[in-house]
Amino acid sequence: MRRLFPVTDQTADQTADRTADREWGLDELAEAYAYPEGEATWLRANMVSTLDGAAHHDGRSHPISGDTDMRIFGTLRALADVVIVGAETVRKEGYRPAKARAAFEGRRAAAGQASAPAVAVVSASLDLDFSLPLFTAPLTPTLLITGAAAPADRIAAAQKAGAVVVLAGEGATVEPERVAPALAERGLARLLTEGGPRLLGQFVAAGALDELCLTVSPMLTAGDAQRIAGGSALAVPDRFVLTSVLEEAGFLFTRYRRS
Repeated sequence: MRRLFPVTDQTADQTADRTADREWGLDELAEAYAYPEGEATWLRANMVSTLDGAAHHDGRSHPISGDTDMRIFGTLRALADVVIVGAETVRKEGYRPAKARAAFEGRRAAAGQASAPAVAVVSASLDLDFSLPLFTAPLTPTLLITGAAAPADRIAAAQKAGAVVVLAGEGATVEPERVAPALAERGLARLLTEGGPRLLGQFVAAGALDELCLTVSPMLTAGDAQRIAGGSALAVPDRFVLTSVLEEAGFLFTRYRRS
């Protein structure tokens, strides 16, 4: 791992150390991806894309990922209060509860966080299998983010399984701009979404995304795989500012923040 940007705000020795190609420890990764201080909430997305813009291969993101990408994936989860994911991604990727990691135990305790982040599933219909471990065996109760008009029988089934229902919309759908405030009311301010593309597109369209952590994978897939963000195009593109670039084995690990 080596840092490509920024390097000018360090001493010569620090610059040489960070730009050298070497393995970074988890503490270094945690510092590199620390949430900004002084923000009421901060919603970051973590996505991976191939050189030709594919967000997945054969319907899953893992084939275009790599070992370091997965270390950063784990680090971002370990820093978050809650991981937000769309219902379709839960079904396709077989999401399981987030794990407690000993390497981050002290950091999370000092920040007043639970031993593992909660997973929050965004779903209007609540068409989910509540017998899955994501709902029956999490260290931190799984949240279901839905609208006020969600089917009452599905809400009851979710609560019976141990999930916590969070309302973020007056009608039958979830309003993306209301997700962060609804979670903040529960003391969850460090937010991480792992997509999928449809959910990320909704956050982008609502102007609710604060930061994008994008891994550019040195792979080409061709085909018609979806981009990292789907849905309707913005009338005016939303410009973000590059804040960090790390590199390893041809993978670029970038961070962009809202300007």
